[in-house]
Amino acid sequence: MSKKQLLDYVKKFVSLDDNEAEQFVSCFKEVKVKKRQFIVQPGFTNKYRAFVIKGAFRAYAVTDEGQDHTFQFAIENWWVSDFNSYIYQHPATLFIVALEDSTILQIEYNNEQELKKNNHNFETFFRIMAEKGLAFEHRRILFNLLHDAEARYENFLLNFPNFVQRVPQYALASYLGMSTEFLSRIRNKRIRGKS
Repeated sequence: MSKKQLLDYVKKFVSLDDNEAEQFVSCFKEVKVKKRQFIVQPGFTNKYRAFVIKGAFRAYAVTDEGQDHTFQFAIENWWVSDFNSYIYQHPATLFIVALEDSTILQIEYNNEQELKKNNHNFETFFRIMAEKGLAFEHRRILFNLLHDAEARYENFLLNFPNFVQRVPQYALASYLGMSTEFLSRIRNKRIRGKS
């Protein structure tokens, strides 16, 4: 069932015949991940790209002073990885931790390279994922630079309503570039405005 979920996702972007579909999903391994378990840690080369079947993840970095900065969230039908580490096969700089008991499908770096080398459809799919990811990060950085904290929160609520109840407030604040206290004030102001 989990591999069908992945195929349904892939087929939104490329057409695969039955043989291609089987070849593609055979490269993925299902992994169960417990809440608070790490799938990536700094210093270790990230060998996998993961597709979330069920659950939620947070990718973050920690400064030398101990402050953490959330880089990404991922829930069902999202990809998660330390992509810099994965693509270049260098040591990771991010922590990626499960926020809930989760199930992922992982593809190993060398298997992905083989898929792309042997089939244009697979190469096209991963190129589309890379382009979409780059465009998303570009929009996010620009929005954060051009808007204040309240607008960043409103934009997140508008675009990712499924995330808000599933990620801890401190992690959301970190993702949006504000303190937890400031996020609490924004949320309370919204609640007061609605009452």
